[in-house]
Amino acid sequence: MRTYDAVVVGAGQAGLSASYHLRRLGLDHVVLDADRAPGGAWQHRWDSLTMHDVHGVAALPDADPPADQHARGQGRANVVVPAYFADYERTHDLPVVRPVEVGRVEDGPDGLLVVHAGDSSWTTRTLVNATGTWRRPFVPHYPGVESFRGEQWHTVAFPGSEHFRGRRVVVVGGGASAVQHLGELALVADTLWVTRRPPVWRTDDFTPDRGREAVALVEERVRRGLPPASVVGVTGLALRPQEQEAARLGAYDRHPMFTAVEPGGVRMPDGSLERADAILWATGFRPAVTHLAPLRLRSDLGGIQLDGTTAVADPRVQLVGYGPSASTIGANRAGRTAATAVRRYLSGASATRSRAASS
Repeated sequence: MRTYDAVVVGAGQAGLSASYHLRRLGLDHVVLDADRAPGGAWQHRWDSLTMHDVHGVAALPDADPPADQHARGQGRANVVVPAYFADYERTHDLPVVRPVEVGRVEDGPDGLLVVHAGDSSWTTRTLVNATGTWRRPFVPHYPGVESFRGEQWHTVAFPGSEHFRGRRVVVVGGGASAVQHLGELALVADTLWVTRRPPVWRTDDFTPDRGREAVALVEERVRRGLPPASVVGVTGLALRPQEQEAARLGAYDRHPMFTAVEPGGVRMPDGSLERADAILWATGFRPAVTHLAPLRLRSDLGGIQLDGTTAVADPRVQLVGYGPSASTIGANRAGRTAATAVRRYLSGASATRSRAASS
């Protein structure tokens, strides 16, 4: 059976960046992607999300970013970015295999790793995990939620604001997605925004220094083995020009989290019932790393402890698009760091085998 230098799991920004740098270093690898088409999580985002709405798409290594549509804010993000990724795969002849749904990664013979997907498997010396979070939407449980007669949606399946026209929508969550959803929904629906904690609004400009500070704080968490936190929790929220009308309509008047869900709405802490036709859970995602469970990478603190992109518990494993590298810019840097770490590990393993053979 063929043994790869590296198997990359996931072909989003982080996975493509890692693949590019692995190829540049001459390392034999394959990229396994669960989707049927290029584009990573971008291909699944809602149709009303345009390039004007996204926070920016960093250029992949040795490529320009999505140029005209991005600069003018035109085009659906779920079309423009996947087309950009597809062109990148073709241009750099990246070894992407799809659709491949990786089920588990486990130890193999002679210190190798075996990646399993259904009846197929790949043997590799190292693994670069680039699965992101999109496949693991998080919805907290509240009493009575099963009794709600209206619709419940999560950001992962948001159907667009027109679906909710003329209805009462409770938006749950204190992050950027909630702010963005409210910016659309308030123009066509009656909204109520609830969060567990008061949102932190950013009043100053988001400078590169602020960005580096935010990333450093998230890096510190994963370095200690804690679950990664949201960068927005550090940087704070800000309204974009297209959300000012929603603000004027009161969409960002935050209310405390409800205590229970009832058939016709949500029960607030003061005992009042807020009527609702729909609940939109903008409550985020969790890292999609359950397939790594056999490797026992988690620390006692609940996260995967990293040194750069290297799993402290198993230096054969690199994690990109995890924690501080979840942004497109961070994903690019992490891809390069991971590829370099793979080469370093392989060099060290080769030297160890040579010493063992000569002794």
